[in-house]
Amino acid sequence: MATAANPSALAAQARRVYVESLLLGVPTTVQTVVSGAHRLANEKADPPTAHKRMNVAMDLVRPAAHWQQTLIDRLSTGPNLPLGARTGAGAQYGSGGGDMPPMALVDDDTIEIEILSSRLALAMMDKASWEFTDLRARLSSLERREELDGADILRPHVVARAVVDTWRSAGLPLDHWVTVQQVLQTSFGELIEEAYHETNRWLMSEGVRPEIDLRPYIRRSRGVSPAGTPVTTGFGDMAEERSHGRRGSGGGGANEGGFGGSGSTASGGSGEVGEETRLMTRMTGLPRGVGHAEAVLGRLNKLVGRQVPQFADTTAPQSSPGLRQAIADAQAGLQRQLGAATHESSGGQISTPALLQEMRQRKAVLKQAATTPVERATIEIVALLFQSILMEEKIPAQVRVWFARLQMPVLRVAVSEPDFFATTDHPARNLIDRMGACVMGFDVSARAVGDALDKEIKRVVQVVEAYPDTGRRVFQTVLTEFERFLEHYFSNENAATRKGVSLAQQVEQRETLAIQYTIELRKMLDQMPVQEGVRIFLFQVWADVLATTALKAGAGSETTKVMKRAAADLIWSAGAKVSREERADVIRRLPPLLKTLRAGMAEAGLLPEKQDEHIQSLNDSLAAAFTAKAAAIPAERLDELMARLDDLEELLPDADDMVIDESIVMDLSGHESSELQIVTDGGSMPTPAMIAWARELQVGGWYMLEHRGSIEAVQLAWQGMRKQLSLFVSQQGRGTLFQQHRLASFLQAGLLVPAQDEALTVRATRTALAKLDADPARLLN
Repeated sequence: MATAANPSALAAQARRVYVESLLLGVPTTVQTVVSGAHRLANEKADPPTAHKRMNVAMDLVRPAAHWQQTLIDRLSTGPNLPLGARTGAGAQYGSGGGDMPPMALVDDDTIEIEILSSRLALAMMDKASWEFTDLRARLSSLERREELDGADILRPHVVARAVVDTWRSAGLPLDHWVTVQQVLQTSFGELIEEAYHETNRWLMSEGVRPEIDLRPYIRRSRGVSPAGTPVTTGFGDMAEERSHGRRGSGGGGANEGGFGGSGSTASGGSGEVGEETRLMTRMTGLPRGVGHAEAVLGRLNKLVGRQVPQFADTTAPQSSPGLRQAIADAQAGLQRQLGAATHESSGGQISTPALLQEMRQRKAVLKQAATTPVERATIEIVALLFQSILMEEKIPAQVRVWFARLQMPVLRVAVSEPDFFATTDHPARNLIDRMGACVMGFDVSARAVGDALDKEIKRVVQVVEAYPDTGRRVFQTVLTEFERFLEHYFSNENAATRKGVSLAQQVEQRETLAIQYTIELRKMLDQMPVQEGVRIFLFQVWADVLATTALKAGAGSETTKVMKRAAADLIWSAGAKVSREERADVIRRLPPLLKTLRAGMAEAGLLPEKQDEHIQSLNDSLAAAFTAKAAAIPAERLDELMARLDDLEELLPDADDMVIDESIVMDLSGHESSELQIVTDGGSMPTPAMIAWARELQVGGWYMLEHRGSIEAVQLAWQGMRKQLSLFVSQQGRGTLFQQHRLASFLQAGLLVPAQDEALTVRATRTALAKLDADPARLLN
C-alpha cells in the first residue's frame, strides 16, 4: 500500500510506466497504420477514393520510419515536462505566467490540425475511457487533487497532438491523414488503451486504489440538449457499466478528448465544425446489451448461490419425476383456467391481479412437489420473472395471457437445463424478449385485438405447449419462425408499416440497380477517351435514370432502350469533331438529345434547376469537342459500346455484392414523399462500436426518433440487404429511411434511442433480484 512518504514518487513512476508503454508500442502502431493503409488501397472503392488510398499507401512507406522516430522523441520528453507546461503552439502561454498573445486570425491549416487532433483524441478516449478513468482516480488519490493538469502527458489530447504534429514533420500531408483517419484512430486508440491498462496494472501491484470509487466523478452539466432535455456529462451510471466491461462513450470521455461543453479548440474554423463538436459532446453510451444482461445474470447467480450453493452447477441432473408431473399438471390447469380469456371471441381480457393470483397458487403447489433446494429456488425465480413480465403495463392485455401461459414451458426448461440462468442467449429468453419488444408499443389501442401479430404469438405459445419434452430445441424453432413472420408481417399485414416498407423496398431496388449500372458503365468507359464532365454525368446522374426507367417501364422496354441510346449519343457527341460534316451532325442531333436527357432526369425526380446545372455542364463538355480538345472515339468502339448497352442487364454484377453508399442515397433521394422521408444529414460522427450497434438492431423494436423538429415513437419495420438500409415507421404510418452509417450517426448523437433500454427478461431479472435481496429466504420457503 502507498504510504504518505512516497505518493509523489509513485505518481512520477506511474507516468514513466505509461510513457514507456507508449514508446514500446509506437513501432507496432506505426506499422499497423501502414498495413491498414495498404489494406484500404486494396479494397473496392470509387476511382477518386481508390486513387487517394493508393497514393497514401505508397507515400507512407518511406517517411514511416521518420514519423515513428520523431513521435518517439516527442513522447519521450513527456514525463520531464512540468505538470503545468504546455505543448505545441501554446507552450509559451502556460499557466506559469507570461502575457496572453494579441488576437490574431488563425490560418486554415492550424484549424485543420486542431480538428484532426481533437477527433483523434475523441476516438482514443472512446476506446480507453474506462482505463483512463481508473488511472485518473488513482493518480488523484496520490497527488491530492481532483483533476489532472490540462497538459499532462496522460491526457489523450496531448498524445493526439503529438501524433498529428509528427505526422506533419515527417512530410505527410493532412489530406493523407483524412484518407486513412479511421485506421489512425483505431490504431492509436489501441495504443493508448494498452498504455493506460499497463499503468493501472502497475499501480495496483503497488497497492494504489485497487478498488475505484467513481462517485466523485459523476457530474451533471447545466445545459440542455437540442430536444430540451437535460444533458448529462460525466460518467453517469458508471459503476454498473464497469461491472460488465462496457466501453461506451460518455460525455466525460468526450470532454477529456479535447472538446468543451459548448465549443472546442476546433470551433474557430466555422459554425459547422462547432456544431459537429457540440454534437460529439452529447454522445450517448452504447446500449445495455449483452454485457449488461450478463452482469445482471451474474448478480442473480451470486445471490442465489449464497443461499443454494448447488444452484451454479450446470451439470446437475434433470428435474425429479414428481416435479415434472407437477409442472405438466400446472400447465394443463393454466390452459383450462385461461382458456376462456385467450379465446378470440372474449377479446383476450383478463385482469392482471387475477393472473398473478393464479400464478401464486400454482407456485405453491409446485414448491410442494419439489424435492431439492435447487428446484425450489428455480421455481421461485421463474415465478418472480413472470410476475414482473405480467405487470409490464405496455404489454397489451390480450397478449399478457399468452405470456402467462409460457411460464410452465419456461420453468420446465429452467429446471432441466441449468444454463438457462447462466447464459444470455438461451432461445427461451430470446423468444420472450423478441415478442415483448414487438408488442410493447406506445399506443396499445392502435392495434386491433386479434391481429396477425397476436395470432402469431398465440401460435408460438401453443406450439411450445404441445412439445413439452423438446426444451431448448422447440424454443429455438419457434424463435426462428417468429423472426421470419416479422419480415412478412411488417411488409404485408401491418396497416401502418405496409406502405412504408413497399416504398423502402423500391428505394433499395433503385439504389442497387443504379449502382450496378454505374459499375458496368465504368467498365465500358474505362479505356475510352470520354470527356470527364460527360463521364461524371453518366456515372452520377444517368445511371440513376437508367435504373428508374428500368424499374418503371421494364429493362427491355422501348423507353429504356431510348435512354441507353441517349447515353451512346452523348458519348459520341463529346468526342473530337474535326470535320464540318461531323460538327453539323452534332448540331442537328443535339436538341433531341438534350430533350431526352431532360425527360430522363425529370423521370428520376431531379428538380428543373438541377437539370439546368447538368445541361450547362454537358454543354461545356460538348463545346470542347468543337475545339478539338477532346479525343476522337473510333466508330468501331462506339458500335461496340452500343451493343453492350443493349445487353446491359445481362452484364450487371450480383446485387448481393452491392454496397449502398450514403452519398448515393443522398443524390437519389428524389422519391421522398409525405409517406417516406430519407435521412441524409444530422447526428454526429459514429464510433466503430456505434456502427456495429446499428447493424445489430432487430426488426420490431421501438425507438424514440428526434428529426426535423419533432420527437416521435417509431418501430423498426424493415431492413434491406445486409442491413444497409433501415426503415422506421411511426404509428401514423410515416416512414423514415436511414442508410447504415447515418443510422449510427443518429444513435451516436442520441437522436434515436431505444424505447426500452434493456430487454424484457433482463428487466424482470433485476426486479426479481431486488425482491430476493430483500428476502432471500423465499428461495427455499
